[in-house]
Amino acid sequence: MPSRDDRSPGDDRSPGRNRPGDDELPPGPDGLPVVGNTHQFLRAGPYEFYDRLATYGDVVGYRVAWRDFCTVLHPDYVEQVLVEEADSFERFFFDEIGFEFAPEGLLMSSGEQWRRQRTLIQPAFRPDRIASYADSMAEYAERTVEGWTDGEEIALNREFSQLALEILARSLFDLDVRAGGGAEAVTRAARALDERADSRSPGAFLPDWVPTPANRRYRRSMEQFRETVDGLIERRRRAPGEYDDLLAILLDAEDESGRTMSDEEVRDQMITFLFAGHETTSLALTYAFLLLAQHDQVREKLDAEHERVLGGAAPTLADLDDLEYTETVIDEAMRLYPPAYVMFREALEDVEIGGYRVPEGTVVTLPQFRLHVDERFYDDPERFRPERWTDEFEEQLPEYAYFPFGGGPRHCIGMRFAMLELKTVLPTIAQRVDFELLSDPDPDLGAGITLQPDEDVRMRVSKR
Repeated sequence: MPSRDDRSPGDDRSPGRNRPGDDELPPGPDGLPVVGNTHQFLRAGPYEFYDRLATYGDVVGYRVAWRDFCTVLHPDYVEQVLVEEADSFERFFFDEIGFEFAPEGLLMSSGEQWRRQRTLIQPAFRPDRIASYADSMAEYAERTVEGWTDGEEIALNREFSQLALEILARSLFDLDVRAGGGAEAVTRAARALDERADSRSPGAFLPDWVPTPANRRYRRSMEQFRETVDGLIERRRRAPGEYDDLLAILLDAEDESGRTMSDEEVRDQMITFLFAGHETTSLALTYAFLLLAQHDQVREKLDAEHERVLGGAAPTLADLDDLEYTETVIDEAMRLYPPAYVMFREALEDVEIGGYRVPEGTVVTLPQFRLHVDERFYDDPERFRPERWTDEFEEQLPEYAYFPFGGGPRHCIGMRFAMLELKTVLPTIAQRVDFELLSDPDPDLGAGITLQPDEDVRMRVSKR
């Protein structure tokens, strides 16, 4: 088999089922009647399965859970799907396989409803509004460090999940989740959601009504989560005009015809942002410190920048542009461990990708975790090397060889918020604490909604 960097986009040099111009799916692994490639996916897991898909080229067809899929493995085709022909693709709805999550929220809505919601919500994420959150982000990070004792063993992923949730809830909803027990409801729902969606489990492809243990936990935790959110919305409606945050915008924003969002839309926006906004950022922090704990030279260079720019103080908004190496550490961590590790789109019509016909209704997958370590675009791709992110490197890197926040019209609306949080929290904690890694340096990863470690990332705290 030729190496992947010998192939050009769309070049298929392995035996496949079809060739350009055929009416079926693009070439890919043979499957079984009815179940297609589902058994192969479950047995191998997503990493090994995608390794196999890559041997068929950059446009690969297969069938899982009674649906036709097409994976694209070249940045040009990712850009085609997300940007150039975005109108020909729609967000894939997981409720089609019996899995429902905030269907009226921005993440899962579509068409005119999505465009209307995006317009109404966008003012909450203006650069000037996002910038106003920096000080509170640093304060919450400092409070987290103060809660640790020297020599204490902690589960870093759980600590950062709590921290990111507190920052998000306070910044966007003026909500103290600790005071009302909301944090427990959110983190429990997040764990149940990842368990329910873990693609290595056959239960991920079963409808929610099937009484599996994971389904029961998911339904129970989501019911508690919705009750928490509904209670918050009800309290806010009793105090109109007293707040100026995302929830206030959700409740008050009107479109050109004077319509506001429905109660169901507001609730599902809250659920979407509380889950997606805290889960992805907490994982990015977890993986960044996991890598730093194993690379002393990177940590020393990071410490030197923090001493030069910050001198032990928490970063302010004015400092962030000078934290250049900090940003490369974050970028490199998200390259190796993209929290949102794969994107899904559904073809709304027959389309052509790389010379292959992709039929209407096909689910197109865009795997960040695979493209981010493609040796055609990254030298020594498995190595943690923040220094690779020079201006020259970024100029020659294809636009969608790196896309941790997606792209096109549906790119992550919270991207600026997330990057501000990462660039504020990481230096605040790194200047106050060293971590000794106690768990597996190369953890097994659960491919659920986000790229979760199967086991807690355990660290020993050493106060500076």
